[in-house]
Amino acid sequence: MSWQADGWLEGTRWLPSPNFGERPPGEVVSLVVIHNISLPPDEFGGDWVEDFFLNRLDPTVNRYFSTISKLQVSAHFYIRRDGRVVQFVGCDQRAWHAGQSCWCARDNCNDFSIGIELEGSDCQPFADEQYPALWRLLDALRDRYPISAVAGHSHIAPGRKTDPGPYFDWLALRARYPELDLPAEITA
Repeated sequence: MSWQADGWLEGTRWLPSPNFGERPPGEVVSLVVIHNISLPPDEFGGDWVEDFFLNRLDPTVNRYFSTISKLQVSAHFYIRRDGRVVQFVGCDQRAWHAGQSCWCARDNCNDFSIGIELEGSDCQPFADEQYPALWRLLDALRDRYPISAVAGHSHIAPGRKTDPGPYFDWLALRARYPELDLPAEITA
């Protein structure tokens, strides 16, 4: 995988989101935040997540959509159940994925992190195809940025967020990347 200007990764589907900003001057990308998302909740397939990150989610399609359609959020990457990767924001930019957050006594994780959404939920395992795609993506990110840690949304926003949920395979991540800092409760 090779990189283009502003941190766009070749080999991914590019759907540029309007929901991003500049990183603070001199800020170094050092954290990857893992999320899960499904729209409607606990349902997979379709283009609803893409529509959500592109500000074109139709609020009349589903009652839940009417509660979120006006939100302006994004992530850098979205890994579908079949392992396809979509990129919404160049990694040199600040995606709006973490919200109010803190990692290792640093607030505003969006400033120094890459957000990766996995198509999934807290209620069932991720698809086998998603992990190889995640490993390839993490390898590419580590080639470009000094990534030193991976955390879940639940770790940077405890009490507010629960993703990536109980089915994310932290032990596989630990086995593949033993040198990365992971949340304290993740043990091998």
